[in-house]
This record gives sequence, C-alpha cells and structure tokens, in this order.
Amino acid sequence: MRTPRPRRSIAAALLAVALTACGSGSEPEGAGGSGAGDPYFPEAGNGGYDVTHYDLDLAYAPGDRRLTGTAAIDARATEDLTALNLDLQGLDVDAVTVDGAAARWSREGQELTVRPRDALDRDARFRVVVHYSGTPETVTDPDGSEEGWLRTADGALALGQPVGSMAWFPGNHHPSDKATYALAVTVPEGLRAVSNGEPAGEETKDGRTTFRWRTAEPMASYLATVAIGRYDVHRGETPGGLPVFTAVDPRQAAAGRATVDLLPDVVEWAQRRFGPYPFSSTGVIVERPGDAGYALETQNRPVFPGAPDTALLVHEIAHQWYGDSVTPATWRDMWLNEGFATYAQWLWEEDHGGDSAQRTFDRLYAGSYFPDAGTNAAVWSFPPADPPDAAHVSATPVYWRGAMVLHMVRRTAGDDAFGRLLRGWAAEHRHGNADTGDFTRYVEESVPDKDFSRVWEEWLYGSGRPADAS
Repeated sequence: MRTPRPRRSIAAALLAVALTACGSGSEPEGAGGSGAGDPYFPEAGNGGYDVTHYDLDLAYAPGDRRLTGTAAIDARATEDLTALNLDLQGLDVDAVTVDGAAARWSREGQELTVRPRDALDRDARFRVVVHYSGTPETVTDPDGSEEGWLRTADGALALGQPVGSMAWFPGNHHPSDKATYALAVTVPEGLRAVSNGEPAGEETKDGRTTFRWRTAEPMASYLATVAIGRYDVHRGETPGGLPVFTAVDPRQAAAGRATVDLLPDVVEWAQRRFGPYPFSSTGVIVERPGDAGYALETQNRPVFPGAPDTALLVHEIAHQWYGDSVTPATWRDMWLNEGFATYAQWLWEEDHGGDSAQRTFDRLYAGSYFPDAGTNAAVWSFPPADPPDAAHVSATPVYWRGAMVLHMVRRTAGDDAFGRLLRGWAAEHRHGNADTGDFTRYVEESVPDKDFSRVWEEWLYGSGRPADAS
C-alpha cells in the first residue's frame, strides 16, 4: 500500500472550486482522451493514464440517501498530460487535487476533466484526490437493467456492470484498466458494509461504524461492490484452507445457509477443473430478491438476489477465473466471461450425475432446451463474438452459443487437451485482460495438430444456426 501524500487544508481544497472552469464541450489538448475506445461504450474509461490503486473513503446515510466520498487515485501517465478525464456520473464535486496541489476541473456528462497545476510527463506517477458528495444515481443500461447505486430495504447495494461504478466513485471505468483497492465505508451503527477483498478492521464511534476492506489483486471497477445493510456474517474456509466470508440478509437466512454450506465444495470442484483459485478468499453476498434484479460476479464475493440454486452459484464462482481474473479487453469480448461460466454449469452437471455437456449441446442445437420457443430461436440471433450493439452484450447468444463454441473446441481438441486449455487459459492471463483474438490464438498454439477454423467461422463469428453440428 502506498503512503498517502499529505492532504491540503479545506481552504486550499475549496480554492479548486473557485478555479473551476465550466465544461465547454471541447477536450483540452493533452487530455489523453475521454474514452477508452470501447466499441459499445465509447465514453467508458479514459486514455492517457493507467490507474494502479484506488483508496476510497465513503460515508452513507440511508435515511437521506446522501453519500460523501473521497477518492484517492494513484496512477501512471502513459503519455504527456496537461489534463486527464475521470468517469463520474451525477454527484457533486467539491474539490480536486493532483499531487497535493489544487487543480482546476470541469464537468460535462459523465466526464470529470482535471487540469493539474503542472503538466504530467509520460511515465510520471501521480495521485488525484477527488472530494465529492450527493445522492448517487441508479444507472439504466441499454438492455434496461439497473446498476450503479441501488437503494435496498435497509441500505444500499452498488453494482457496476458494465458502467455503473461511475455512479459512486470517480475513476477510469473500463475493464481494461484494473487496479488494487482500499475501501473504508462509514454507516450508522447497527448496519454493516461488505465489499470485495479482505476485511481490514471496523471501528464504532459516536453512533457510526467504519468498515475497512482491502483488495490486493487487480480488479476491474465494474466488479467492485459495496453492500450496506443488516447481514448474518459467516467466516470459514474451504477443505483446502481458502478463507470464506459470506454475508446473508437475515430474511434469507434459511435458504442462504444452503448456499454457505455448498460454496466450499463448488470452489474445490472449480479448482480441479480450472486451476488454482485466483484470489485470497472467496464468499458470497445474498440480498433480498427485491433488492437486486440479477446476480453479479463481483470479485471474490459475488452478489445474489436471494439464495441461488446450484447452477447459478457454479456460474458466478466460475466467473472468478473467467471474467474476474481473466477480464475482457472490451465489452465485445463478453462471451469470454459468460460462455465460460455457462459451460462451467454444463461441466458441473456432467461431473455430478446430470446431463453430459454433449446432451445439453444437442438439445440447444435442436431447439428443445428452453421451454420457450423464442428463447431457443434467440440462441442463433447473432454471433457470440460480435453482439450487434450495447443492448446485446449480455444477451442469450453470448451465454449459450458462447458455451456451444467451447463445446466445439472441446470436441475438436479432445477432452484431455480441452481440460488443459481451460486451466492454461486461466493461468496465461491471470489478473490480466484478454480478447477473443487472444483466445483463438491460444487454442491454435496449444493444440497445433487440430484445425479450429470451422469452429471460429461458423460457431464463433458465423451468422445463424450452423448447418452441421457434427
């Protein structure tokens, strides 16, 4: 952990507000870029720098829904910078400093443009500190789902896929820029704040409790979470000694207990299939069904809207390898998350006396897997590696046809080689980013005596249902 630089006085910080220039709509020269170039979310992320660490100090009052935050962002300039952009939607910026000196700043949409007092040279290490406050927003995705800062029955839940994290802290919010995290969350006494990584202490004073968390492994910001409310907490470990931390809403206690009991076995099975678990602990957060509309693979501690069934638990745990450790380079590469996690469900069934992966594949190809004919037809609506737009990056083909691609890879490579591919791919890009081209090259180089061209042409990139499933 870096040693923080001394903070300036409040008066000096407020000077930055007086110097603020209102957003003009033009990007200053040397700003690095107001987006990371994502094909579906062009405004997400920013160019010109790489974040190495976030230190977030938050306070939340559920009664008036007010969030107060200080984000200290350690980064390295990847080019000469006279200004830089951060993603922040809503919330009020109170002051900004760069390396302890007050900085000018402006806002336009989700872009917070910061102009340091002194230009930053390429490869320079620097720290931006943003003081902010307000009522955080709920973000509606192109597919209609909600993320960002969600109000719950007894607190709040922060979910970030794909871009919701910008609703509760400023940052470089694109999966290609991963960083470590330190988080402190202060809430009214009696509530608890649960996040990613490892608990790093708690302290109660004057009717408020501060919970601290540390995430030492790199994490994409969309995988960061904060869950505030009342929880039954369980600490344990897997048979192999991996620490387990779970937080279950008390109203889900009975069903949630089954999840807590099954989790160690799922993790142990996944390690046999996918290789060493990539993080320092595992766990789950189980909310009430009405508090979140979907499960999400938040790093090392996925979130569930009510206690999950076995298939969903397996899916989100598999994401810890495929999505959380090996993170997509852009949102076009989502099938590398969802196809792998869906195929993990098939493997679990196969290993535990259920349908073989081949049987599941055959039913999907025949159009008899889903009870709804429209869902069966949707499997073939677009190639998994090329969703038509941002509203479809989490649509049916990304999951199910993505899994079918992997099954075709397995059939072409053979079971033993495919098992090595699953483990090797996770090891090759551990704690990094990868795209579809990286995967196809990896497969071809790992199994050079097999021809995968038809798999890529017809199943990964081809339009419609392939004429032959053999």
